[in-house]
Amino acid sequence: MEKVIAGKPITVNEEGYLTDFNQWDEKVGEAIAAENHLSLTPRHWDVIKYLQNEQKNQVALSIRRVGKSGVVDIKELYSLFPNAPLKTATKIAGIPKPASCI
Repeated sequence: MEKVIAGKPITVNEEGYLTDFNQWDEKVGEAIAAENHLSLTPRHWDVIKYLQNEQKNQVALSIRRVGKSGVVDIKELYSLFPNAPLKTATKIAGIPKPASCI
């Protein structure tokens, strides 16, 4: 289905995750963050870029893996993305919901 995000039509699935990463840019990420009541800081962007890079390298994502990444620990991940941290962060990053998220 299609949804207007940051003023442009974006294809998303039934959960609101982008189905085509090529449609993502920082303005789209900021708009998705705003929908989730978040204002992105440089630390948020560090996590988002890390997640996108891991996705590009086809690494399976989990909260535990992110916590051991050296980019952010689990406590900070939860403080940056309080409600469902990995699901929210991957949605903002424009990548699919990790298989580890239910």
